[in-house]
Amino acid sequence: MAKNRQYWQTMGNWIQQASDGVVITVKSVPRASKSEIAGVEDAWLRVRVNAPPVDGKANEALAKFFASLFGVPKGAVSIVSGGAARLKRVRIAGIAADKAVGLVGQATDNR
Repeated sequence: MAKNRQYWQTMGNWIQQASDGVVITVKSVPRASKSEIAGVEDAWLRVRVNAPPVDGKANEALAKFFASLFGVPKGAVSIVSGGAARLKRVRIAGIAADKAVGLVGQATDNR
């Protein structure tokens, strides 16, 4: 986990600043016991969600989790690509990349 803590201090390839917020590359792991940040790889943020990948329920759970984590309305979270895949790009409006990185780091430290 120490490797991950060092990684949070720099913005990796998994997050990009956008004009209205950030775009995060996520590898979603459905059917988890709870929704949480599971770690970071070089190119994506691994997120466990407590919903099955059926009828968009996992995407809904991911959007709800990110809205809560970043303190934005659920409507500010949208799946940009990969809606039916585990690897997704998610836009979160109304948050800066450096703040998002800090919140992800805090969520990981609190696990």
